Amino acid sequence: MTTGSWFPSSDALSGAGGLSNAQLSPRAYGLPDERELAALAAPYFGDWGTQADSPAYAPSVVPLDAAPGRPQDQRAGEGRGAALPRVGGVPLERIRADFPILSERVEGKPLIWLDNAATTQRPRQVVDRLTYFYEHENSNVHRGAHVLAARATDAYEAARETVARFIGAPGPENIVFVRGTTEGINLAAQSYVKPLLAPGDEIILTLLEHHANIVPWQLIAQETGAVLRVAPVDETGQILFSEYAKLFNSRTRFVSLAHVSNALGTVLPVGEMTALAHSRGVPVLVDGAQSVSHMPVNVTALDADFFVFSGHKVFGPTGIGALYGKTELLEAAKPYQGGGNMISDVTFERTVYNKPPQKFEAGTGNIADAAGLGAALDYVTAIGMENIAAYEHELLTYATAELARVPGLRPIGTAAQKASVLSFVLDGYGVADVGQALSRAGIAVRAGHHCAQPILRHFGLEGTVRPSLAFYNTPEEVDALVKTLLALAH
Repeated sequence: MTTGSWFPSSDALSGAGGLSNAQLSPRAYGLPDERELAALAAPYFGDWGTQADSPAYAPSVVPLDAAPGRPQDQRAGEGRGAALPRVGGVPLERIRADFPILSERVEGKPLIWLDNAATTQRPRQVVDRLTYFYEHENSNVHRGAHVLAARATDAYEAARETVARFIGAPGPENIVFVRGTTEGINLAAQSYVKPLLAPGDEIILTLLEHHANIVPWQLIAQETGAVLRVAPVDETGQILFSEYAKLFNSRTRFVSLAHVSNALGTVLPVGEMTALAHSRGVPVLVDGAQSVSHMPVNVTALDADFFVFSGHKVFGPTGIGALYGKTELLEAAKPYQGGGNMISDVTFERTVYNKPPQKFEAGTGNIADAAGLGAALDYVTAIGMENIAAYEHELLTYATAELARVPGLRPIGTAAQKASVLSFVLDGYGVADVGQALSRAGIAVRAGHHCAQPILRHFGLEGTVRPSLAFYNTPEEVDALVKTLLALAH
């Protein structure tokens, strides 16, 4: 990966955490080779090797911190030069040109989008895919005897195949389309886990969970008399593995855990945690909402029993996501909802359900947005998830060091293994005040409890300021963030 000269060395900035070279290896995740990536990239980027540096290539990109009348080459990172780094083989300018909203101006200033943990932005390729669907393919799926029904069905099922390939699932039959991570967790809880439970049975969670991975389990625990047990964390926000291991007993029935904490950015050791659960005969759900856009994911290598994620967290549309389930678990699970599309035969006496995944997809699905999700996954696959992970790790390392220069700023969540998130509090300011000051500078961050109140209260807080990174963010944007915070702190 060529990143330019602006990143300090990894040794100089140790402690921000991230992934090892072995973890970033594409071979470890069954990712496409270079020729396959080049072929996949062609519809999105053209020929990387010849067009990337072509004089004819001149995308219109809003200067990152240029005020009206200020020369565009005088950026916040003085002396680093105008060229932005590359993500794998693709110049960052080229990636940014694919995201129209990054040219937006807010408060009279160029938008700096650092709220990626809440939602990512969409490349024009995803927007174009949605437009194409509605202009040329719009129909319901599976049952129509006309051309548009065939087109819509092909688009929908092709997207399912793309999801399966992207997360390393055995096949598309293991992928259930849902509205997002929240619905996927509720589906697993109601359809598979709830029928297993008796009073006194136990479900293990972690202190790092989003509310979406707490409340569904509370609901079925209240209905069945089951009990929730919670794995603690250390002072950095990493799981205390030995304490997690102690939670297992003969009444443990299920484990549900985040892959990456949305509030702290902690990357959990889900492989080891899943292996331990399986050694006790306990299935595991992994909440991948905050991991799929930042690192390669292979559910087969993780041996996850269920894996869920949301499209809008990985540069796709809102209102669409996926639940992966092992075949035997999906077959054992009861339908979550009833209606059309999930049945093979209905009389007033009985219903025969379709096989998974259709068994869980009652009614008309979100067909267009499924196609958009497929386009989003194709887009990031063309760049290479290992390239995205490597670039974001360097940007996170840089941002962590720069934020340390702000007087009175206290980072929340300093685990050695981190991704994307830079939660902090600033002495003398409420988190909403900081968020509003950054917004006036055109910088979008999240300020609040991030739907993760238990972990923030563990640190004695009701909220943090949470900048969060994606692969289209730049060092200049980090500089603008730090510059605004320095002005506040002084």
